Amino acid sequence: MLKSQILFLFTLSILFGCKQTEKTKETRPNILFIMSDDHAYQAISAYGSELLQTPNIDRIADEGMLFTNACVSNSICAPSRATILTGKHTHINGKIDNLMPFDTTQVTFPQIFQANGYQTAMFGKLHFGNNPKGADEFMILPGQGYYLNPDFDTPRGDTTIMGYVTDVITDLTLNWLKEDRDPDKPFMMMYMHKAPHRPWWPRPDKFAEFTKKQFPEPETLFDDYQNRGTAAKTAEMNLLTHMMYSHDSKIRPELLEKMGDKVTPKVEEFENGFYGPFGRATDEQKAQYNVVLDSINDYFEQHWPMMTEEEKMRWKYQRYMQDYLACISSVDDNVGRVLDYLDESGLAENTIVVYTSDQGFYLGDHGWFDKRFIYDESFKTPLMVRWPDKVAAGTVENEMVQNLDFAQTLLEAAGISAPSDMQGESLMPLLTGHKEQWDREAVYYHYYEYPSVHMVKRHYGIVTKEYKLVHFYYDIDEWELYDRLDDPNEMNNVYDDPAYADVVKELQIKLTELRSKYKDSPELDSLFIQKYNDMQVEKGNDFW
Repeated sequence: MLKSQILFLFTLSILFGCKQTEKTKETRPNILFIMSDDHAYQAISAYGSELLQTPNIDRIADEGMLFTNACVSNSICAPSRATILTGKHTHINGKIDNLMPFDTTQVTFPQIFQANGYQTAMFGKLHFGNNPKGADEFMILPGQGYYLNPDFDTPRGDTTIMGYVTDVITDLTLNWLKEDRDPDKPFMMMYMHKAPHRPWWPRPDKFAEFTKKQFPEPETLFDDYQNRGTAAKTAEMNLLTHMMYSHDSKIRPELLEKMGDKVTPKVEEFENGFYGPFGRATDEQKAQYNVVLDSINDYFEQHWPMMTEEEKMRWKYQRYMQDYLACISSVDDNVGRVLDYLDESGLAENTIVVYTSDQGFYLGDHGWFDKRFIYDESFKTPLMVRWPDKVAAGTVENEMVQNLDFAQTLLEAAGISAPSDMQGESLMPLLTGHKEQWDREAVYYHYYEYPSVHMVKRHYGIVTKEYKLVHFYYDIDEWELYDRLDDPNEMNNVYDDPAYADVVKELQIKLTELRSKYKDSPELDSLFIQKYNDMQVEKGNDFW
């Protein structure tokens, strides 16, 4: 009898232990980290966009939390991604710009997930390190990748997949979720789009649809930069004078040559800027594109020489928006495909879904395209997080959060301890309704890639909800201060306004403290300048 009781209790303890293990496994959340490239918050309807409806991306915000003050620590592609992966500022992980090498000794958060029993996968654009650490499975676009019939680096070698890149990346993601995922393990999936990165080649049907549309202009489209310093006035990202006719607006090189001096202002083109992307299309794909390309080029040939400078600016803006927003429309459609599968499969109930971008982007704001500046349109980035039963649906958060925080947030959500040398702060208090535990008042920003494409000068700064203090350095020594509440378009530098003297003094002290906290310094500035100059000498004309 005693032996039977002991056997019964032993069996019960084993079953109870198994049940606890299963329960633990079931409650560890899956992670779906979705990132697009250069996706401006101004082009997401959840942020109030008048440009485009993005119903599928909006679902994440509607069913979770929308961050209105999410930002980056360095507004350029590869450095932002390095910060996201490591939870460290770029001067720590080495990837200060698109040229400097990443410090491969750095531990990335996918490695930590992998070491803690998660199945990990990465599909799409990483931009650097095409053999990503910590990914059980990956298919990564080499470098910037192509929109049409893209190449991929995989653990099994290189491959080319026919189709439109946004659709292809989604197909790969869904195939892994449906066929290759281990259902007995939680997963950490990074689903990363190339779109809407320049040169903005939409899928043929979207190309035809969006070229028929007209979009509202930003109120700062004709900004003259009069109340800003040297940096804004000398940047080379103006739609009229720097956006390329062939590479960007889809004017065939042959037509530009034919029109000659009738095409003004003169803009230097990238070599193969048109046929590099378009040349990858099959004959069938080219036939679909040519219908729209013929229409654009015919209009340009007939009307461009007679247009005023203002009309030219407006035409270039519309061409830009037509292609850029068409690319985003495909992203939204495909995000919807993945969200639908999560719902249909039941995975949605225990999956954290994050949508973000590697930074913001100028959509004609201040007359610009591209990013790089600490000004809001490139500094701020979309961020929304859905986590059923943990994050209240439809919540909006305006605290200052950064891509620096993503790694620590996801690790804490999974119950994994973050390395002590990560520099971000977990967003869990904000996500789970414990805002009283959040105490950040300001974030730190530092941009390095100068002199280079777009000629945005080196600068660092501190940003609070109320103010933005910026120091431009290297070949100039200028300060700017913006009142983010009274001047949301950042049109007026009030650094020398006596009414803001106390604000300047306080923020300069806090900026010095932040630089110290994050282990940045004037000595590091000088070191990176020297390394950058050495690379320019070494690479010569190939540097850019």
